[in-house]
Amino acid sequence: MEKTWGYFPNDALPYHYKYEHSAVTTDCVIFSFDGHKLNVLLIQRGLEPYKGQWAFPGGFLKTDETVEQGALRELREETGLEPTRIEQFGCFSAPDRDPRERVLTIAFFALVRPREVKGGDDAADAKWFSLDELPLLAFDHAEILKSALSRLKQAIHFEPIGFELMNEEFKISDLQRLYEAILDTKFDRRNFQKKILSLGILEEASEEDRGSLRNSESSPSKYYSRNFDYMSADSMPEIHACSAPSYDSESDLLMSEICAAEAPSSAYKKPRSVNANSLKTSSDSKSRTGSSTDSDSEESWSRAPKRYRFIRKAYDAMKKNFDKKEF
Repeated sequence: MEKTWGYFPNDALPYHYKYEHSAVTTDCVIFSFDGHKLNVLLIQRGLEPYKGQWAFPGGFLKTDETVEQGALRELREETGLEPTRIEQFGCFSAPDRDPRERVLTIAFFALVRPREVKGGDDAADAKWFSLDELPLLAFDHAEILKSALSRLKQAIHFEPIGFELMNEEFKISDLQRLYEAILDTKFDRRNFQKKILSLGILEEASEEDRGSLRNSESSPSKYYSRNFDYMSADSMPEIHACSAPSYDSESDLLMSEICAAEAPSSAYKKPRSVNANSLKTSSDSKSRTGSSTDSDSEESWSRAPKRYRFIRKAYDAMKKNFDKKEF
């Protein structure tokens, strides 16, 4: 086998390879919510290439750090932000994405409350932009943004994210506006409130917690906060319905239930009642005709509690609509 590397101990970089090595960068897509619109953080590049254009905070990875450490370092140096959590959502590797050399970038996203930012290091400026007022983005950052939005919209259907964008105490209407901004759709107020409260992920804020906030407003609207006890790993119930897909918790299906309230009623026909004898007869009949493949899944779901059969139908309809939507 042909040797593809050599070792030269006196060189600054002692290992020499036959194959070219690609550079690695990180980019951070940071979202915030101003109460009405979803905003994203951009920096104005102070150096070539694309000097003066806007891009996501990021830069080259150092040899002694992980991609997460590199992303957080670049974000801190260029904007002053230090989020407590970032999530990796993609790798972008088009050969011509960077005019300097072959560069792969690892992309992260995070949700933060609105705060002041200031350009630093090689960033001439840093600024929040509304999604409908974005400038021309450098490199392939338009593609990265599209992927980040897709990941955010997918995540909100399966887990109760977004609390990082809210104040500690908030109204249901505030949370509804956030979900509408992320999904670019409208929900019925009463249906949204009913579904959100039924999941147990919120708890009503006490009078002591609200303090002067309650006295400063004449509105009788209730304030809520995140129910951390319910959303802890030990307390979140698991859902298992025979061979049907399982979810980590009821709150994983939060948006499935909400979207169910908005979909046409014809998409959610009431499941027929099924007993053991009818299941056996149906199964025997389908096996004789050679069509037992789909029957196993349907039979499994028919045994599941009525609530989860309804959620399955809601999720299927929601996913179909989501796949068709362009953003």
